[in-house]
Amino acid sequence: MNAPLPEHILQALETVTLDDKYRLEHGRAFMSGVQALVKLPMLQQLRDVQAGHHTAGFISGYRGSPLGT
Repeated sequence: MNAPLPEHILQALETVTLDDKYRLEHGRAFMSGVQALVKLPMLQQLRDVQAGHHTAGFISGYRGSPLGT
């Protein structure tokens, strides 16, 4: 038999979404390695904007890359 969860855990579980790994600005988000590689340029762009830089991003790969699956 499972013990009941504390109220603050239940509230957190009710508000979690699949997009949290990309949208949370603080706290813990669980993601795969590929998802983390997606989030890195997003974070860099945010840091650039906060620093007043107007930059663009370019992500390159190669044919047969293990990330291309």
